[in-house]
Amino acid sequence: MDKVLIAGGGIAGLTTALTLHQIGVPCLVLESVRELKPLGVGINLQPNAVRELFDLGIDAATLDGVGLPAREWALVGLNGNDVYAEKRGLEAGYNWPQYAVHRGDFHMLLYRTVLERLGADSVITGARVTGYRQDDHGVTALLEDGREIAGSMLIGADGIHSAIRAQMHPQQPPIHWGGAVMWRGVTRAKPIRTGSSFVGLGTHRHRMVIYPISHPDADGLADVNWIAEVTYDDPSAHENTGWFRQVGIEDFAHHFDGWTWDWLDVPGLIRGASVAYENPMIDRDPIETWQDGRVLLIGDAAHAMYPTGSNGASQAIIDARTLGAMMVAHGANPAALQSFDETLCGPVSALILRNRGAGPFGLLNLVDDRCGGEFDNIDDVIPPEERAAFMAGYKKAAGFAIEALNAAAPTIAPGAKVRA
Repeated sequence: MDKVLIAGGGIAGLTTALTLHQIGVPCLVLESVRELKPLGVGINLQPNAVRELFDLGIDAATLDGVGLPAREWALVGLNGNDVYAEKRGLEAGYNWPQYAVHRGDFHMLLYRTVLERLGADSVITGARVTGYRQDDHGVTALLEDGREIAGSMLIGADGIHSAIRAQMHPQQPPIHWGGAVMWRGVTRAKPIRTGSSFVGLGTHRHRMVIYPISHPDADGLADVNWIAEVTYDDPSAHENTGWFRQVGIEDFAHHFDGWTWDWLDVPGLIRGASVAYENPMIDRDPIETWQDGRVLLIGDAAHAMYPTGSNGASQAIIDARTLGAMMVAHGANPAALQSFDETLCGPVSALILRNRGAGPFGLLNLVDDRCGGEFDNIDDVIPPEERAAFMAGYKKAAGFAIEALNAAAPTIAPGAKVRA
C-alpha cells in the first residue's frame, strides 16, 4: 500500500497520522518549518475531541501534563453578573472530560507520539508543499524546494493559508476579517470561580475570555490564559492577514480599564503577563467541496473558523478520526475522501458561519441589545428557557450535544483496520 501524504504537521495533520497508523495505513507527514516548536497559548478540547484522543491511547494522565479538565463554562455581563453558567465535561454528565490546554504543549505531545509510534522518519520537516499533481494511480506533492514526493493520496492539513486549497479553489475569496482584533497572553495567577472555569465577559464587540491551562501549584497559582478582544468599526484601518505578533501590553490594555469586580481584576490580569500577542480574528468563506480526486482538505485548510466556539482544534481532531472511519469503511482510496466530504463539508461550513455570527457568545449580544449589558436579574432580560435553547443549538451544531455524544458508538471501532 502506497503512503498517504499529509501536508502539514499541526494538530490536524498529526492526529491524522496517528489515526492512519492505528488503522494500518502507512503515511508520511510533510511539515513546512524546519523545527517544530510549542507555539500559541490556550485552546479548548471539547468532549467529542477528547473521546477521540482517548481512543488513540492519549489518556487523561497524559493530557493533564499539558492542561487540565474544564469544570465550568460561563458568560458574564458588564456589571459582573452571570448571564449563563453550566458545568462542563465529566461534571456535566459527559462520558469524557473537556480539556483546556496549552496549544504548543499539546502540539508537541502529538508530535512526540507520532515519532514514537510511526518512527523518526515519519515526519519530514522543511518540506513546504506548494501544490500537487495527480492521475488515476496516485498523487505527487510538489515542494517549494523543487522536490517531488509521490503517494497514494494527499491530505491537505496546511492551515488557513493552504497552498493545496488555493490550487483546488483558485477563485476563492481572500481571507475574511470582520474587524475583530484579539490580544492573547498567559498570566500566573489564582484561577477564578471553580478554579477551572472558562469565563467570557463583556459584549460580542468588546470582551474578555479567561481560563486556566495548568493545574495550580502549592500556592494556588496557575497559568491563566486570557484573550482580550475589540471589534473596530473600520476594518480597513488595521492589518488583517497576520498571525501572532508580539505587542506591548500598554498598546491595548487601556481598552479594559475599569473592568474590575470583587472577584476579578481584568487590568491587573492583563498587565501581569510577561508578553502579549496580537492577531486578527479571521476565517475563510465556506467552499462547496474539500475534495479533488485523490486530494482532501482537513482542519483549518478546509474550514478555518472564528474561535468563538472554542472548537477549531476539536474539529481538526474530529476530521482526522472521521477520515479514518471512512477509510475503514471504503478502503484507503478516493471513495473514502468523497464520503468524508459528503459527511462533513456541509455541516461544518454552516458552523463557520455560525461562529462568524458570534457562536455561543451570541448570548452576550442579546444582553447588550436588550439592556446594554447591565442587569440585576438575567431572567428578566433573557428567560432561562431561551438561554438553554440557545446553548443547546450551538452544542448540537458543533457535535458535542451530551445525549447524542454519550450514546454514539466509537468513531473507529477498537482494532479496526483497513483491508489492503
